Amino acid sequence: MATVKKKKKNNWWIWALVGTIVALTAFAVIKNQNREDGTKVTAEAAELRTIRETVTASGKVFPVTEVKISSDVSGEIVELFVEEGDSIANGQILARVDADAVESQVERGRASVNSSKANLANSRAQIENSIAQKEQIEAQLLQAREVFERNKTLKAEGVISAQDFETAETNLRALEANLRSAEAGIKAARQAAKAAEFTVKSSEASLKELNTSLRQTTIYAPMPGVVSLLNVEKGERVVGNGMMSGTEILRIADLNAMEVQVEVSENDIPRVTIGDITEIEIDAYLDRKFKGKVVQIANSANNATGVVALTSEQVTNFVVTINIDPGSYADLITPKKPYPFRPGMSASVEIFTKEVNDAVSVPIQAVTTREKDALAGKKKAKAKAKTVSNTATDDDDIVEIVFVVENDTVRSVPVKTDIQDDDFIRIIDGISAGDMVVTGPYTQVSKKLEQGEKVIVTDKDELYSED
Repeated sequence: MATVKKKKKNNWWIWALVGTIVALTAFAVIKNQNREDGTKVTAEAAELRTIRETVTASGKVFPVTEVKISSDVSGEIVELFVEEGDSIANGQILARVDADAVESQVERGRASVNSSKANLANSRAQIENSIAQKEQIEAQLLQAREVFERNKTLKAEGVISAQDFETAETNLRALEANLRSAEAGIKAARQAAKAAEFTVKSSEASLKELNTSLRQTTIYAPMPGVVSLLNVEKGERVVGNGMMSGTEILRIADLNAMEVQVEVSENDIPRVTIGDITEIEIDAYLDRKFKGKVVQIANSANNATGVVALTSEQVTNFVVTINIDPGSYADLITPKKPYPFRPGMSASVEIFTKEVNDAVSVPIQAVTTREKDALAGKKKAKAKAKTVSNTATDDDDIVEIVFVVENDTVRSVPVKTDIQDDDFIRIIDGISAGDMVVTGPYTQVSKKLEQGEKVIVTDKDELYSED
């Protein structure tokens, strides 16, 4: 009897388990019968929006005007009147280089000028002396001619001897030769005087150059601004500008006008033009955007070295210069902080290269691609030859599409797209404003959805909360 009772007790548990399974199965069947049929998706209506195409780049902040100051003469810095960050005026004395060596050269130059002037005076005196000698010889020559003519008459009358006549003639010829010599001496003295004049001018030019070098031992500010960089200390020696670049002493920058220099890749540079409006974010000012304008685009790549490179291993970038609009940071300027930007600050820029108003647009994720054969409802319209290497699908066989929701089903519509921003893309052909397009989930839009498939439009938050 005990064994029979035990078997009945075990059968009770079996029947309870079977009943539970049946109940769960019935519940699942009823739930499946009540479940909506279709793929859950999110959708948005195509709208008219303003689309701005942008090019993003990063770079550094620089002054629009920055001047490097170096010494024209070599020597020791004996006085330094500024420090980095000082505001300076135009013409202000910045530093002095030791001038002792240049001063001694100036003294030698002055002595050389005085010596050349003395030589010029001697040459002019020699001219006067030669002229006086010529006049004396001319007077003697005049007297000798009179004597010669008189003796000539006397000889014809037989009054004087032939010897006396020859003596008078010889004296005349000698004085004529002396006159020619005196005239040649005058010419030589004048040439010597002219050479002395050139020597004086050369000496004066050398002295002027030395005086200029002496003045250059004192370094003045060529413009007002701020000392943005100071490279030397008092007592250091600097090399002057000669055949090579001299030592850079400091830099003066006008911090009232600032610019950003960014690198733009070769793929984006054709879209950038002079005058494009930009938005600038500077790391030092979080959650703040400044306005700017493109003012210069480099014609040569930033990594060009002058050697023709036939490989494309390096990324090719071009420097684009953007002026920062002072009005966009006017509120940051205070008496204690007149210059909100410092040279070298990091910045990122969005360059607005193209803008279209009232453009039919959809979210970027709503646009995907399909093969033309798939759009025609064919799993495979034609067999493709197999080759040793795998080849990608021909671009002509790929089209851009969106899925338009119509009566709880989707219709794949080929579209032509245009510019896009961070969130939306312009549709220039295929759909109109107001058409409801599928925007998610991504895997459904990009791979799974098919023409005519039944869908259930669901709120985004609800859909992703379920996931």
